[in-house]
Amino acid sequence: MTVTITLIGGPTALIEIDGFRLLTDPTFDAPGAYQLPHVKLEKLVGPAVTAETIGEVDAVLLSHDQHSDNLDHSGREFLKKARRVLTTEAGAKRLGGKVKAWRPGTSPN
Repeated sequence: MTVTITLIGGPTALIEIDGFRLLTDPTFDAPGAYQLPHVKLEKLVGPAVTAETIGEVDAVLLSHDQHSDNLDHSGREFLKKARRVLTTEAGAKRLGGKVKAWRPGTSPN
């Protein structure tokens, strides 16, 4: 078995296992500020690898979509190209499309 993990930055990593490509929490925006209801988040460093460089992935594992430090604007665009997106039930409802809920204690189908 061949396993490669590439840290992109922040929560974003590309995990490759025998050709299967899994991306975690896509964040590809350039540095900048994100104003949330109760706090302002500021990204100081851009990603080590661009979304275009990553290319196709088999799946995206999204821990949550509520905060831009786990899913930024470019990351949302990336989700549209992913074959499969797995996240929380609430996140799947908010994001819609091909995003699938992965409930605690279950295996994704």
